[in-house]
Amino acid sequence: MSLPPLVEPAAELTVDEVRRYSRHLIIPDVGMAGQKRLKNAKVLCVGAGGLGSPALMYLAAAGVGTLGIVEFDTVDESNLQRQIIHGHSDIGRSKAESARDSVKEINPYVEVILHEERLDNSNVMEIFSGYDLIVDGTDNFATRYLVNDAAVLLGKPYVWGSIYRFDGQASVFWAEHGPCYRCLYPEAPPPGMVPSCAEGGVLGVLCASIGSIQVTEAIKLLAGVGDPLVGRLMIYDALEMTYRQVKVRKDPNCAVCSENPTVTELIDYEAFCGVVSEEAQAAAAGSTITSKQLKAWQDENEDIFLVDVREPNEYEIVSIPGATLIPKGEFLMGTALELMPQDKKIVLHCKTGVRSAEVLAVLKAAGFSDAVHLGGGVVGWVNQIEPEKPIY
Repeated sequence: MSLPPLVEPAAELTVDEVRRYSRHLIIPDVGMAGQKRLKNAKVLCVGAGGLGSPALMYLAAAGVGTLGIVEFDTVDESNLQRQIIHGHSDIGRSKAESARDSVKEINPYVEVILHEERLDNSNVMEIFSGYDLIVDGTDNFATRYLVNDAAVLLGKPYVWGSIYRFDGQASVFWAEHGPCYRCLYPEAPPPGMVPSCAEGGVLGVLCASIGSIQVTEAIKLLAGVGDPLVGRLMIYDALEMTYRQVKVRKDPNCAVCSENPTVTELIDYEAFCGVVSEEAQAAAAGSTITSKQLKAWQDENEDIFLVDVREPNEYEIVSIPGATLIPKGEFLMGTALELMPQDKKIVLHCKTGVRSAEVLAVLKAAGFSDAVHLGGGVVGWVNQIEPEKPIY
C-alpha cells in the first residue's frame, strides 16, 4: 500500500548536504524533495542496542535531521558482539552518549536528542509526541506493548523489529492505515516461554539484517516512496537465507486500535506481560535461596541435588560446581521428573532465576514440596562466589 509522505520537506539543502547526499539525490524516487523530507524528519529510536545500533547509524547516514535516542543502560563487553555503534573504549559508558558520539561522527548535520531514562508510562507520551516516527529496538514484551499502545493513542507510526538466534522479524504498525502490534500478538507469551537474547543468544550480524530493514521502512515512510510493510510481517531465516511474508490483518476486536477499544489509556505492562507466572511466584515464595546459602550447603556437604535448567550451550560457558544439566524443556514435558531423587533436597538454578522459578512450580505441583531455587541464578553466583568466571 502506497502512503503519502510522513513529513513536509525542509526549506533547502546546503551545498555540503547536496555533496553528502548526492547518491540519494540522483535516485528519481528520492531526489531533492525526498532528501529534504529526511532532513526535516524527527525519528525516535527506542534502544541503542542490537537493533538500535545499525538503525541509528543508517538513519544518521541517510540524513534524518533529528534523531532521538531512548536508552538508560551502559555499555557492557557482551554487547560488542552485535551492538556496533559502541566500541571497546565505550565499556562502562552511557549507551546513549556513546551512540550520540558515533552518530555525530557519521553525520555532524544530525541533531541528536538524548532521553537517558527507562521508557515507562510516566514519560512515553511526552517523549513520543515530539517525533514523527518511532523505530522500536526493544527486547522485552512489556516495553513492546507500551510502545505500541502509546503509538496508537498518539496516532504515530512505528517500525518494529525482533531478533533471536538466527531468526528475525520486521513490520510497520500504523493503526490509521493498518494493524497494530496487538493485532498480530493480542497477548504476551507466558513468562519464561520465549527466551530473551541474553538467554538464547543471537547471531550478531542478524541485528544488521533486521535493523537495515527497519531503516529502509523508515525512509520509505518519511519520503513517501515504495510500499511500506504495513499489514505485512517480514520473516527472515539467516540459516536458510530466506525471507517470507505473512499478511497481518487489522483485528476488528483489537483491544487498542479497533473501533471499540478496551484499552484507552496506558496500562500496567509489567503486570500484563508478567515477570514470571503466578504459579512460579507462588512456588518461589519461601523457597528461594541465595548464592551464599548454596555455597554454605556445599561446604557443609549437605545432601543436595543441584540442577541447572539452562541449555547445554549456556552450561558450557559457565556452570556452578556440582550442577547437573537438565534443560527446562524436559521438565515441561515431564521427562525429567523421573530423574529427581526422593532422598535429596533439590536445588534448581538458571541464568537469573526466571526459568528456575518456572521449573520449581512444576516440581512442587509434582509433589517435590522441599525443592528450592537459586535467586539470581548463575549470574548472582558468579558475582558473589566466583567473580573470576565469565558472565554471558
